[in-house]
Amino acid sequence: MNSDLKITVVYGGISSERDVSLKSGAAVANALKQYGYKNVELFDLTSGNISELLRKKPDVAYLALHGKGGEDGCIQGALELAGIAYTGPGVLSSAICMNKILTKRILKAENIPTAKYLEFNKNNIKSEKDISKKIIEELGLPVVLKSPSQGSSIGVLIVHKAEQVEDGVCEIFKLGDELLAEEYLSGVEITLPIIGNEDIEILPDIEITSEREFYDYKAKYTSGLCHHIIPARISDEQRRLVREIGKQVYKKLNCCGLSRIDFIVDDKKGPMVIEVNTLPGMTEMSLVPDAASSAGISFGELTSRILQYGIEAKR
Repeated sequence: MNSDLKITVVYGGISSERDVSLKSGAAVANALKQYGYKNVELFDLTSGNISELLRKKPDVAYLALHGKGGEDGCIQGALELAGIAYTGPGVLSSAICMNKILTKRILKAENIPTAKYLEFNKNNIKSEKDISKKIIEELGLPVVLKSPSQGSSIGVLIVHKAEQVEDGVCEIFKLGDELLAEEYLSGVEITLPIIGNEDIEILPDIEITSEREFYDYKAKYTSGLCHHIIPARISDEQRRLVREIGKQVYKKLNCCGLSRIDFIVDDKKGPMVIEVNTLPGMTEMSLVPDAASSAGISFGELTSRILQYGIEAKR
């Protein structure tokens, strides 16, 4: 550990997840300082100050951003052009994992188990009514509708009634031109954090229960509305499959440093991949620090290791 590293924790950003990012960044900066790093500063990224960040030329930028502009490869590309090391996956991996449709295409091409899905672009459809009918016919009810480039479960709807699908489609299209519709899976919702570059460490799986219909934005960031159960209440065989599939996803999508892979262990189909989070939350309520703690890794050690993975990553 080089305690004299010049570290800039980049947080805030321009997405709808800005408030969560501010909490993640503050927690990370505090953990790094307590762990012994002497030169740690916070940088609140906005749409107008990227040049200021690049002029700082830190030894490494610790990315605590979430959502648009943070997880989608934009900031990663700017840092690479400036020759600044950064934490988390690179440009291509970030861009693909941020878009749930692109992620699904790769999962399908690689024969990785995931829910059956349909994809639509608002500019290429006749009417919301027509695609609503197709969704019901091909995926059944209930059905999950998603805006594919949102994070923290923003833009996710579970629709139970046929007469509500069209309204749900219209609601998703308010957030962007693309829509992802997925068959509804019934089972245990779990997440699997993985850290490392070429050599990886799979952290304990976590079962997520929610006081709401699903693990949505409010459940994630409101105390008492969600619960983390470590390890997840699944069979040994299911756990083996989750770890095997998670490792495959991490490698196929070129993840590095840290990523969190979300699953539903379906009652009939077994472990099914939902999505990949390349810059998961690092707040006091976040999943990754909980998993690390269960594995005997303190928050300070976790952030230090992620920092080192960023320095060592081959971009």
